Amino acid sequence: MRYVFFLVAALFVTQAIAAEDSVRPELGKPLTAAQELLQARKYREALGKVRDADAVGAKTPYETGVIEQLRLIAATGAGEPAVAAKAFEVLAEAGRVQKPELARYAQAIGNSYYQAKDYAAAAVWGNRYYAQGGTDPQVRVLVAQSFYLAGDYAGAVRAINEQVRDEGRPAELQLQILAASYAKLNDEANAIAALERLVAAYPKSDYWADLIHRVSSRAGFASRLEIEVGRLRLALGGFTTADQYVEQAELTLQAGLPGEAAAIIEKGFAAGLLGNGADADRHRRLRDLAAHAAADDRAGLAKAEQEAAAAKDGNALVATGLDYLGYGQPDKAASLIQQGIAKGGLKHPDDTRLHLGIALLQSGQKAKAAEAFHAVQGGDGTVDLARLWLAQAGRTL
Repeated sequence: MRYVFFLVAALFVTQAIAAEDSVRPELGKPLTAAQELLQARKYREALGKVRDADAVGAKTPYETGVIEQLRLIAATGAGEPAVAAKAFEVLAEAGRVQKPELARYAQAIGNSYYQAKDYAAAAVWGNRYYAQGGTDPQVRVLVAQSFYLAGDYAGAVRAINEQVRDEGRPAELQLQILAASYAKLNDEANAIAALERLVAAYPKSDYWADLIHRVSSRAGFASRLEIEVGRLRLALGGFTTADQYVEQAELTLQAGLPGEAAAIIEKGFAAGLLGNGADADRHRRLRDLAAHAAADDRAGLAKAEQEAAAAKDGNALVATGLDYLGYGQPDKAASLIQQGIAKGGLKHPDDTRLHLGIALLQSGQKAKAAEAFHAVQGGDGTVDLARLWLAQAGRTL
């Protein structure tokens, strides 16, 4: 695209020279050579010919305009944006170039500064492009990138927010820049909000991993929710190492949920991450332990359910519901958890609402699951996890 612009601009100048026919022969020869070199994309050589023409004295305003147009094109192509910028200023001050052409020149100069890694200047010229009436939304993205790469993170945030305000739905790169800029500004709340928008629109594993890490690393995030973080990661297919499967299985065993632990371990074996390497024997022992514990636990589930129903509060009903969930019975789990909520006296009511949402989600009741997740209000990390489960289910955060 950059080279197309240069060639179009060069042809524009060629036509102008022919039409005006007011360039003296001593100027015409080097300028014609410069045009030919531009069409051959030999920008540095063309710039040399422009300088030869500029050395001729007593130039008319028209001759100066032609020289500066060719200088701007050649300098931009040659990667000399500062030279191009000076030519631009001469043309703009003389008023011999139409505003649309000036906008295209400003865009080319901004791109050239960006390629030269002078990001502060690239941002300035990107904004000048819009000041000249340019409308290409990609230039705004370049401006935001330039602010970010120049270390002006507040400028990057401002540029992205202005573009989103004017154009609506943000593109993936815009949200990436926004999240990264807020993170650099140590604005964790807005960084997380930007990442949530990113995963909602572009649910890639890397974005999810970053978002979950940020949420679970926030000040005030309860340590007991580590198991919940693992559940969400596993649901998103985010386990990529044997240690992740082992750690989550051990957490669920410690929580008295051997059925869930056994299921996690089997997923790890199916993924080819467990049962291999130096820890293969350890993995097999853990598998056997979980399987035996699950067999014993499952045999006593009916009795546990009866005892939970007779308990004075709903905690045992909730725990039994979670147990059923680990055995792949989400409908039964949701029913028991709802009974536990109705009975009351819960130790962690928001954890329970979170579990209810997960059970309903796994049973295919997305609308009811959303209601349960929206009911979570805890400031200890549960409300954040509820929002992420909603996003995982394709619902509004």
